[in-house]
Amino acid sequence: MATIAAVTEDSKQPTRRALRLSPSAISYLQAAPLIAILGFFFLLPIAMIAVVSFWDYDFAGLYPDFLTMNYTDTLGSWVTWKTYLNTLKFTAIVWALTLVTGFWVAYFLAFHIRKTSTQMILFLVCTVPFMTSNIIRMISWIPVLGRNGLVNSALIEMGVIPQPIEWLLYSDFAVVLAMVHLYTLFMVTPIFNTLMRIDRSLFEAARDAGASGWQVLWNVVIPLAKPGMAIGTIFVVTLVMADFSTVQVMSGGQSASVALMMKNQMSLLQYPAAAANAVVLLAVVLLMVAAILRVVDIRKEL
Repeated sequence: MATIAAVTEDSKQPTRRALRLSPSAISYLQAAPLIAILGFFFLLPIAMIAVVSFWDYDFAGLYPDFLTMNYTDTLGSWVTWKTYLNTLKFTAIVWALTLVTGFWVAYFLAFHIRKTSTQMILFLVCTVPFMTSNIIRMISWIPVLGRNGLVNSALIEMGVIPQPIEWLLYSDFAVVLAMVHLYTLFMVTPIFNTLMRIDRSLFEAARDAGASGWQVLWNVVIPLAKPGMAIGTIFVVTLVMADFSTVQVMSGGQSASVALMMKNQMSLLQYPAAAANAVVLLAVVLLMVAAILRVVDIRKEL
């Protein structure tokens, strides 16, 4: 009986080994729910937009087809190119301002505030505006920058200017100011997270080697903060490129962006043309993100 039991156990062992999954297969199974969610809510809508971008349309409806007319009309129009240049101009200016502002805010929180509790409190104070809608925070600038707003009224009362400044509101300046206000925190957060991970002994070693404060900043802090800067840059670039409400409201309809152009096309029921613009915009943003990732390796932050 003992021999039979041993033989039975030996015969069962290969079966148990066959049911074991490799570590890579287990990893894929664990990632399967996330892949399914991303595929349904992210990849499928993008695929549908790409398909619709080749359809035909008129004032009455959409007609499934495979036409390149929408792309030729989009890429062959000087208005489109001018709109893209205007959008890239907003993106470059807002990125530069948010990077400088966000870096110094994060630097102050990380290195000049000693207590962790105080750091967290001040960081939470920075997030308080995000408890309201972007639209509300954007519109709040109108009574400040308007012709009879707080800024013009204060400058006139102090005798600095004889009459209200017209370009404070409904101009490119107002668009950039509102975007910097809306998106600076997206630059502060990743940079602050990166700066908090820097080993403080590196600063002591640099000072022992005779480095000044600016040399420590330039040769130690900034190189180690590049991954956080890159992540913040990706956030800001993608948000600015896709923003249409800020451009529409703060410029008073005098400026244009690619997202605003797509919004106008959709309001006119020109969905295939808007889909073609969306595909081109997605390609441009992906190229910009790929260029950022080629310059800075952000994998250590993920």
